[in-house]
Amino acid sequence: MTDQELIKGCLDNKREYQQLLYRQYSSKLMGICVRYASNVDEAKDFLQEGFIQIFTKLETFKHLGSFEGWMRRIVVNTCLAHLRKQSQYLQVLEEDQIEIEADSTEDYLNTKDLLKFIQQLPAGFRQVFNLYAIEGYSHREIGEMLSISEGTSKSQFSRAKKSLQKLINKEELIWKVKTRN
Repeated sequence: MTDQELIKGCLDNKREYQQLLYRQYSSKLMGICVRYASNVDEAKDFLQEGFIQIFTKLETFKHLGSFEGWMRRIVVNTCLAHLRKQSQYLQVLEEDQIEIEADSTEDYLNTKDLLKFIQQLPAGFRQVFNLYAIEGYSHREIGEMLSISEGTSKSQFSRAKKSLQKLINKEELIWKVKTRN
């Protein structure tokens, strides 16, 4: 079924079309939610609220761009709104700068591990990291979305990378110890 057919069925309030839309896109959109949430339950809440927003705003979709891209933007904005409400908005922590050897992590670090590390970042770092490194927004756009300066966005991204490096280095040390035993 095409996106156009799904949209029309949803606009006609046909429950089966809403279910089809959910089934077709929920796993992709859940991937976004997991990157912003601190745990899977929170991500499920984000996804549910995101779909409520999608269904509520469906009539505003202008068919000018990608329908999936339109939904992704709604879900990202929903995640950010939730994080703002939780007063976890842009926490600033001082981090030690730790370098990482990129080649050494390839043996044990997978996508699931990296996602686990991203979820451990403070909310502000996680937001900026996701928006810049994964969603592809510029620091200027991130600043506008989060009501912060472009410099703050760059600083938060830098600190997020350092935090991730620290987490990865710690995991690498644990992995090396485990493989020796």
